[in-house]
Amino acid sequence: MKILRLILGDQLNHKHSWYDQPESDVIYFMAEMRQETDYVMHHIQKVVAFFESMQNFAKYLREREHNVIYFGINDDNNEQDLAKNLSQLIKNNQIEKFEYQLPDEYRLDEQLKAFCKDIDIPSEVYDTEHFLTSRNDLENFYKGKKQFTMEYFYRDMRKKYDILMLNAKDPEGGKWNFDKSNRDKWKGKPEIPHERGFRKDVSDTLKEIEEAGIKTFGNINTKSFNWPTSREDALAVLNYFCKNLLVHFGDYQDAMDPEEAYLYHSRLSFAMNSKMLHPREVIHSVIDYWRDHQDKIDISQVEGFVRQILGWREYMRGIYWMKMPGYAEKNSLDNHNPLPDFYWTAETKMNCLHHAIKQSLDHAYAHHIQRLMITGNYALLTQTDPKEVDAWYLGIYIDAIEWVEITNTRGMSQYADGGLVATKPYVSSGSYIHKMSNYCGDCTYSVTKKDGENACPFNSLYWNFLDDKREYFKGNQRMKLMMSILDKKDRNQLESLKNRAYDIINHPEKY
Repeated sequence: MKILRLILGDQLNHKHSWYDQPESDVIYFMAEMRQETDYVMHHIQKVVAFFESMQNFAKYLREREHNVIYFGINDDNNEQDLAKNLSQLIKNNQIEKFEYQLPDEYRLDEQLKAFCKDIDIPSEVYDTEHFLTSRNDLENFYKGKKQFTMEYFYRDMRKKYDILMLNAKDPEGGKWNFDKSNRDKWKGKPEIPHERGFRKDVSDTLKEIEEAGIKTFGNINTKSFNWPTSREDALAVLNYFCKNLLVHFGDYQDAMDPEEAYLYHSRLSFAMNSKMLHPREVIHSVIDYWRDHQDKIDISQVEGFVRQILGWREYMRGIYWMKMPGYAEKNSLDNHNPLPDFYWTAETKMNCLHHAIKQSLDHAYAHHIQRLMITGNYALLTQTDPKEVDAWYLGIYIDAIEWVEITNTRGMSQYADGGLVATKPYVSSGSYIHKMSNYCGDCTYSVTKKDGENACPFNSLYWNFLDDKREYFKGNQRMKLMMSILDKKDRNQLESLKNRAYDIINHPEKY
């Protein structure tokens, strides 16, 4: 039987059982398509990284004698639409069966299910053999529960996979979670080692993208592109993280600095989300390195890293498949303001936003606290439409695929799901930003001033947000303290704060 197998751009799993041995009657198909580049406007580095990674994966398969048909973005045969390309290949190659791996995005899942209903040959779907849970495991875990507290799921995963466990029920180090040890501000020391490894020239890929007329945004250095686009690259990044950055990962995972884009973060998310690295091999590589260097590396550094992958990453995917497609329409706070233009330019006098956005435009990267407590915090405080926030996050970050982006953005960051993922909104005044970053010292605005022309805009926005959403949060126990402080505020002072907040919301170009 002649079989056509589809490989999507985020299914670059070198260890998938499909590739155990070459089969003469199997054709693998990969394609760079406008369908995927155009459904949202992407950062140029994101498009380049996916195209380069896909090309390298096709080369890997061909070197192992697999039959591969690859459509580049400008190939004459490329219909730029997945269903049209597949139909053409089935007809031209006398295909008798179609096979694909479970997509991680709902829209592709629906498209492929509809395609399989329309064709007159049998089809079969396979697991991607990547995640540590199935699509439905999280839903089954929380069945009958009103709150989906991630910590309980994370502990269960630790037990299930025997990760950082002393025995069947006791965690190593005596605690399940060392999060309180992971909140240091970086003050220039210890010095951060910077890799100088696998930088490459991606001029040819960029030329193809430009010739295709794909609309992108952001910046790129084509002669020194430093994202992993092959398994060899990805393993080099993992190895570098273990040897150089793990020692302080936990300490400074929430820290922010205008001169340091990555600090001690691993930069492995793109390699994992495209499946060049398996989460289990990442977790075990880090733990194995720690065990060999326990005299230098504390368990808190390792547990903080493991929690992000074994807990948060799998949890967010589970929420996605539990709640889609309705999740993409959630807007519990009824926010409808437009996203300010400076999210696309970084042209703002607010130093924290300027640096976080500029870094994102330059590197297609920002770590979780920059996303949550700078760009996300401002968007929520200004009551921005979560649809616009989603589109920005999905487009700008190299690791953003909808299953992980929308749950973090619409859920954790924008509280649009009404508290499904986060029990309280992640909002703050300027004080938190000052506590965890080095942004405030050189800012036009004073973080210590609460009101007035030179006061940090986050301060007035914060109190205005709590007042505007007072009715919504009155029953939220985790908001009780802040709402009681709000109730005690002088009425004239609150009115002044609100007037400034509305000026910021209505005229963001001034700030």
